[in-house]
Amino acid sequence: QVQLVESGGGLVQAGGSLRLSCAASGRFNSINTMGWYRQAPGNQRELVATITGVGSTNYADSVKGRFTISRDNAKNTLYLQMSSLKPEDTAVYYCRLDGERYLVTTGRVGTFTSWGQGTQVTVSS
Repeated sequence: QVQLVESGGGLVQAGGSLRLSCAASGRFNSINTMGWYRQAPGNQRELVATITGVGSTNYADSVKGRFTISRDNAKNTLYLQMSSLKPEDTAVYYCRLDGERYLVTTGRVGTFTSWGQGTQVTVSS
């Protein structure tokens, strides 16, 4: 099993900053793309940012220039630096990991996806 533990969420005023972390643990062969997603009440989960194993990044238009995604491969940890926060950034933020590990069901190494439990980010106006 692979576990993802997020931290760093909280309450912040508009214009403020927060840094989210997501630590991966468990048994896996490799980590490919990691990403942050968010879900506000009544909305579908949406992509915030992703980063590949070689550091290529992708951002939602709504966060470009304000959020920065990064990862520490040695620590299997993903980060999201959020600045100039807006009330519309309020949501539960989820970490996602796409990787490869041995699959009992097939007896081979295969791809898998894991999600964290989510961390609440609330931005007050």
